[in-house]
Amino acid sequence: MRTLVFDGRTGAAGDMICAALIAAGADPDALSPVTNRLPVRYEIGETTKNGIRATTVDVLLDGEDDAESGGHSHDHDHAHDDHGHDHDHGHEHDHGHEHNHEHDHDHSHDHGHEHDDSGHTPAEGAGVHRSYPEVVALVESMDLPEPVESVALDAFERLGRAEASVHGTDLDETHFHEVGADDAIADVVGAALLLDDLGPDRVVTTPVATGGGEVEMSHGVYPVPAPATTEIAAGADFAVVGGPVDRELLTPTGAAILAAVAEGTDAIPDLAVEAAGYGAGDATLPDHPNVLRALVGEGREPAADGEAHEHDNEDAAHHADDAAHHTDHDDATHHTDDHGHGLVHDDVAVLETNLDDAAPEVLGGLQETLKRAGARDVTIVPTTMKKSRPGHLVKVICKPGDAEAVAERLARETGTLGVRQSGASHRWIAERAFETAVLAVDGDDHEVAVKVASTAEGDVYDVSAEYDDAAGVAEATGIPIRDVLRRAEADVRDRLGEE
Repeated sequence: MRTLVFDGRTGAAGDMICAALIAAGADPDALSPVTNRLPVRYEIGETTKNGIRATTVDVLLDGEDDAESGGHSHDHDHAHDDHGHDHDHGHEHDHGHEHNHEHDHDHSHDHGHEHDDSGHTPAEGAGVHRSYPEVVALVESMDLPEPVESVALDAFERLGRAEASVHGTDLDETHFHEVGADDAIADVVGAALLLDDLGPDRVVTTPVATGGGEVEMSHGVYPVPAPATTEIAAGADFAVVGGPVDRELLTPTGAAILAAVAEGTDAIPDLAVEAAGYGAGDATLPDHPNVLRALVGEGREPAADGEAHEHDNEDAAHHADDAAHHTDHDDATHHTDDHGHGLVHDDVAVLETNLDDAAPEVLGGLQETLKRAGARDVTIVPTTMKKSRPGHLVKVICKPGDAEAVAERLARETGTLGVRQSGASHRWIAERAFETAVLAVDGDDHEVAVKVASTAEGDVYDVSAEYDDAAGVAEATGIPIRDVLRRAEADVRDRLGEE
């Protein structure tokens, strides 16, 4: 499947994401819905970061003359502050309350100057500062394709909920100062448009660097990552990592965009790379290029969450619960202590609702839309409702901290009048990893992914080959799928036994 991989080892920000997508092949013309609706324009250029040629994206006030700069091909490393590197620069940390008009950070958007290096006026912080409902209304007025609008609204909802949580306000009362400005909206919606143009089937990100040290805010000095970024990261599927320098590298806007579109992965997955691009940030670091890398290519399709693979073989019938990612466990996940051979205890919330009038198209899209809101597993079961009417029971597994956001998204998507949370508080899951079996047939090697399930202490108790891979090998070789499955599992079992 066509896969987009973000490699955020020196952080991420809204402009860096847009630039990386363009560098990886997205068409800048896709940004026109933003420039048609807001008084801004995108200026796209190139720079070099520690020897890496990277794409730059600046959002400028509309009407500036391009003649002097010749397209912004100059070095983009102009003197920005030490705390961030997209247009919001982490400033949105204090717009969660309508009566507080101070910025959390001790620096303003203009960084002490009114123009960038080309003499143009950046749109940073310019324009109307909007409330969360006003931002939603603006995005909905842009007449965006449904997937684009969904991603943009998801990102803004994550930003809004983070601010509301940090400041103890309601979502609808949240006022965005910097994130509600035109340039930040251009970053979020622009990233959604470029992603849609690039058209990957799957988006993943490696752990994203937050930076380190401290950042000065209007209420005092806080450690990096800043509070809003921390809140967003807590509800995201990807992991964060400190460093590699003492400065803010991951902004709330960058975190929200990635949280809205990307699954987490420990490392770059198996990928036949077709394109690679680098999106530049504003920071100049001594030993690390301040770039976000994007890779695009054909990757192996992951097993679906909650999917159970069943087939006959000489050992056992294999069943796997994939509601959580096979290598990632958050702070609420811990190992059992049953002689070192237990499964993993994972705190979860289970949400349910009954639907008697949902369109098939809506039901078909719930897996994707709910997972973007934080769901780990979505199951839809046909059932019989009152007056013997056919209906559906929707069951969702999520982390407890994501339950409110997932319930609201479920209600918005389906129109249900109520979502109940069942009594389940945890589940027992296996540690999961994937091995690659290589089958030699008539002189050719064929690969099959094999899932290995183990206890917390590494005691392997199930080996299960991926059906789709086996089916592909069977079609190419004429060997029955049953035999391919058996041979792939035997190959991995033998290697594990040797270890």
